[in-house]
Amino acid sequence: MSGKTILVTGAARRLGSAIARELHATGANLMLHYRQASAAAAALASELNAVRPSSAACLQADLLDVETLPRLVADTVAHFGRLDALVNNASSFFPTPLGTIDLASWDDLIGSNLKAPLFLTQAAAPHLIAVQGSVVNITDIHAERPLAAYPLYCAAKAGLLGLTRALAIELAPRVRVNAVAPGPILWPDSGVFDNAARQDIVAHTLLQRAGCPQDIARAVCYLLNDADYITGQVINVDGGRTAHL
Repeated sequence: MSGKTILVTGAARRLGSAIARELHATGANLMLHYRQASAAAAALASELNAVRPSSAACLQADLLDVETLPRLVADTVAHFGRLDALVNNASSFFPTPLGTIDLASWDDLIGSNLKAPLFLTQAAAPHLIAVQGSVVNITDIHAERPLAAYPLYCAAKAGLLGLTRALAIELAPRVRVNAVAPGPILWPDSGVFDNAARQDIVAHTLLQRAGCPQDIARAVCYLLNDADYITGQVINVDGGRTAHL
């Protein structure tokens, strides 16, 4: 992917930073989007630029503000001269048991997991069409197998999965659109899953272990770089958990 440019949302930490490092190792230039983690984003850009000068840059944006999304794409193209791929990774995740759901939760979860990927892809589409580019959305295995106490998050990710397939149709044949659905990879920073819950989740994976961020990053890299005849598909990276739920 030498010389190509990839915009990764939520790239400063966790899965986003692993995806960015993996793609950078293929020779791609990276625009690292962040919302609040400016120090982490700057540190990651410095790390990548130390390996290959001028190969990474940062952009701040609140993806819930749809009006800013075309600027995010335009600034990426202005900086690197092109846009070859988009990875919609940024995501909010928190429980919303029925009876506690409010409009703020709706706006956050639907906004980050469904609305932003749609409008960001729409803004990127002309650039991606011009270079026969690609989109990868980070969904979740619970898009198809909902998780108790997370109905709104699961609905948002289910929407993103449906959007992946719909956009694959809309952008064919020049742009491929696929998804990667993580299973137990990184536990939330909020600590909502205690040790017992974690052990129970891992016990329901066929491989009997949690995955690592690099597992997701490699799947994203495969879809962007080595999957020229794959579009409208989702890869579950979950240690076999969906086969055992």
